[in-house]
Amino acid sequence: MPIIALTGGIASGKSTVSRRFAELGAHVISADELVRQSQRAGSSTLAAIEKRFGLGVIDSEGELDRSALGRIVFDDAIARADLESIVHPAVGAEFASQVARIVQSDPGAIIIYDIPLLVESNRVGDFAGVIVLTCDPKIRHERLVRLRGMSSEEAQSRIDAQASEHDRISVADWAVDTSESIDTTIAQTDAIWSELTASYRV
Repeated sequence: MPIIALTGGIASGKSTVSRRFAELGAHVISADELVRQSQRAGSSTLAAIEKRFGLGVIDSEGELDRSALGRIVFDDAIARADLESIVHPAVGAEFASQVARIVQSDPGAIIIYDIPLLVESNRVGDFAGVIVLTCDPKIRHERLVRLRGMSSEEAQSRIDAQASEHDRISVADWAVDTSESIDTTIAQTDAIWSELTASYRV
């Protein structure tokens, strides 16, 4: 039951590749989705976030205001470390729970864990293999501005805050270049899936 990490910088196409792996038969777990689940209204994690960062990070519906929280922690290493100390244990517990459920229902499962900050969190050694999505930073910048409505400065700061392409590539067992067409990205993903099934399924 291998767990393969899937990582890449912001706007590198992780959602597209994750969806394709799911279509091919992989069990895909999203770290971002685990974070959102852990921070849902009424959760102990959200209560701890509110206690640490104040009511300003909670919206009128009692949900986490991610933009407000992001503005607080983006340039503040201490605040970011405090947030991680609150969120990571809950995410780890939910990840383990999901893996256990998958294995129980499908002992031969191949699990793809979409984890954007794999390199930054020093978790490379936790997985059977690593798939890295590469993409020209200029293209990622353009995607952030065009598709997510960021200013040019915000887009660049988001890219600069993450690990470099070089650092990610250095830990890759497989790489997918998402700079070109979706069809090209899908073809590369399919080729990796063929390797995974040949290695891990009998």
